[in-house]
Amino acid sequence: MLRKALLAAVLCALTPSMAQAQLYSWKDGSGRLIISDRPQDPAARSLGVAYVGASFGVTKVSTITPSPRRPSQYDDLIAEHASRQSLNPDFVRAVIQAESAFNPFARSPKGAMGLMQLMPATAAEYNVLNAYNPAENIRAGVAYLKSLLTRFNDDVSLALAAYNAGPKAVEKYGNSVPPYKETRSYVSRIRANSGPAPALDRSSHIVRTVQVIDGREVVKYTNIQ
Repeated sequence: MLRKALLAAVLCALTPSMAQAQLYSWKDGSGRLIISDRPQDPAARSLGVAYVGASFGVTKVSTITPSPRRPSQYDDLIAEHASRQSLNPDFVRAVIQAESAFNPFARSPKGAMGLMQLMPATAAEYNVLNAYNPAENIRAGVAYLKSLLTRFNDDVSLALAAYNAGPKAVEKYGNSVPPYKETRSYVSRIRANSGPAPALDRSSHIVRTVQVIDGREVVKYTNIQ
C-alpha cells in the first residue's frame, strides 16, 4: 500500500512537467529532418504534447499545419540579382529550392543560413549583415554562385558541386564532381529543375520599373512582362 502511495506521489510530481513537454520538427535546407524542443523554424510542425492523466500512459497528440510558403514573393529580388550577374532567374530559383525550399530562416547543422544557405565566411566575404534578410542573402548567394561559374569556366555541374561541397572539394577530385551522394544528387536535381543553361537568355528582357512610394523611388526588376 505504501509503495502504491509513493508511486502515485511521484506521478503527480512529474505530471506538470510532462504536460508541457513538446517537440517540433522541420526540414533544413539539405532536406534533413530536425527535431527540437524549440520551434527554430517558422514552418516547424508540432509533434505533440504528452502527459500523464488519470490513467498512466495516456498520450495526447496535437498537430499544427504549417502555413504555405510563397516562393513567388522573391521573384523581384531573384530577377534583379540574376540580371546583375547575367544568370537565368530559373537557375537561381532552382538553387534556392534545393538549398532552403524558400525558407528565409533555414539553418543547417553546419551553420549555413537563409534562402541560399550562406556559410558565415561567405556571408562575411560579401558584406552580409543579416543572412536571414532575403535581399542580402539573395544578393550574396547569386554573386557567389556567379564567382564559382567563373572559377570553373562556366561548367555548371562543377559550380553547383562547389556551392554544395566547397570549391576545394571539387579541386581535390581533379576538377570533377566529388563522389559524395548528397552532392551528386544536388547537382542533378538542380540541373533537372533549371534547364541546361544558367546564363541569362538575353532574348527575354529583364524589366526595370521605378515606383514612387511615400516620396521615395523604389526600383524593381522582373522578367514578367
